[in-house]
Amino acid sequence: MYPTADDATAKKLSQVYQLLCSVYGEPIWQPGLDPVAELVNTILSQATSDINRDKGFAALRRHFPNWEAVMAADPDELIYIIRSAGLANQKGPRIQAALGTIWARRGTISLDFLAELPLAEAKAWLTSIEGVGPKTAAIVLLFAFNRPAFPVDTHVYRISQRVGLIGPKVTADKAHLLLENVGTPATFYPLHLNLIRHGREVCQARRPRCAECVLAEICDYRKGNENDGTTG
Repeated sequence: MYPTADDATAKKLSQVYQLLCSVYGEPIWQPGLDPVAELVNTILSQATSDINRDKGFAALRRHFPNWEAVMAADPDELIYIIRSAGLANQKGPRIQAALGTIWARRGTISLDFLAELPLAEAKAWLTSIEGVGPKTAAIVLLFAFNRPAFPVDTHVYRISQRVGLIGPKVTADKAHLLLENVGTPATFYPLHLNLIRHGREVCQARRPRCAECVLAEICDYRKGNENDGTTG
């Protein structure tokens, strides 16, 4: 039997995991936000910095006693409360709609039941909520439940393409499943966090610091730029 493309990708993904852990260590999953809070926090995180997201989330939790109160709040009031997160005119209604959907389907605002669903069904349930895509669903499942979903944010997507884990035409939505299918579930949490850190500190969007990159020896982007003389 000959090695397949998936075998090669799995091998390279394992190398990426090991190399990043050698630099950043191996983050260990610990319970954090409850699943609904993780969902709301992820909606607030869209197109903003972590600092602004945290400000908006903290303000929301201070102002409202529970998720039912958020769902029932005056929309303008909610928008004002979360304004520090940016794009509040979009995020406020999106949060209320998501909470309303959970309430309408479950009779309570809780996502704890997702722990008992098969992974594919849990993803499908979350992505059936308007405005919740594969990345948001994967974040909720990985961070709230430590389930083997692999979120692909801008940093993960950029590095995966540069290293050669996914092709140049693979969309971020498809990348979630591609990487999950070849990866080792136990590595998803530390790998996700380490890829984000690496993307912020080394493999930056505009000026990647290839000369300092621990992934340089296995990186297609680095090899290609060495060949055309554009890498320092």
